[in-house]
Amino acid sequence: MKKHSDTYIRLRWFFGFLRSVWRDFRHNQGLLLAGATAYYTLLSIVPLSILALIVLSHFIEKSQLFYTLSTYMGMMIPGYVTTLTEQARVFLEHRKSVGGFVFLSMLFFGSIAFTVLESAMSVIFFHRFRTQHRHFLLSLVIPYVYIFLIGLGILLVSFIAGAIETQSGRQLVVFGWVLNLEFTTYIVLYLIGIVGEVLLLTSFYLVMPVARITFRHALLGGTIATILWEITRRVLVWYYSVLSTVNIIYGSLATSVVALLSLEAIAVIILLGAQIIAELERRKT
Repeated sequence: MKKHSDTYIRLRWFFGFLRSVWRDFRHNQGLLLAGATAYYTLLSIVPLSILALIVLSHFIEKSQLFYTLSTYMGMMIPGYVTTLTEQARVFLEHRKSVGGFVFLSMLFFGSIAFTVLESAMSVIFFHRFRTQHRHFLLSLVIPYVYIFLIGLGILLVSFIAGAIETQSGRQLVVFGWVLNLEFTTYIVLYLIGIVGEVLLLTSFYLVMPVARITFRHALLGGTIATILWEITRRVLVWYYSVLSTVNIIYGSLATSVVALLSLEAIAVIILLGAQIIAELERRKT
């Protein structure tokens, strides 16, 4: 009898917790914040991809770089990869005509998404933001630190994938299991992408809010957001390929609409993760 009572108490606490998260998310205009974040991310993602290709193509072979970038873009925006990579490929062919002003402009537009995300986080954590402030120079630097770290991550992953592909055609035997290294490349990229996604989201929850967030709560939020996005991404891929009439309704605008919807889904999940952390932090104090 006591066991059933404990289960009931836990379930009641869990659903009460979810109700509080959703109530505060609506109170903070979470869907509106997610829409703004998605819009500015759409503006940022093309210049960010082009910048990554321009800089990293000096260190990595173009084909390998495109493969790595397209793999992770496919995890982030299903259905938008082909258009994005083709646009980046055309720009890369004319990179010699890119002047300093254009380069700085792309760097600025590439950083907007991080700035807007920081502003959205300040709304979610407003109950702890009132007594703390961040110097504007620090807020100015944070997006460019993220751009540098993401570029460094793509560079390292490209090296790893390239090292695996040099062994293509060979087979690796591990505890009696025969592994084809060509298929292993994709698996390695996917697993690194999942781990990188968890770490990136965890860093968002640690760095973006002005308030100090515990690492345990940030990691929990990052893990929950990653799981929710992996589920949502597969649902979106299935919907766009089987049921969606977006191509009929929007015609040539369909690609942009699909990209914006995918980015808004990501933004909602990230901000919901932040709201979960905010609720955990509130109940802790």
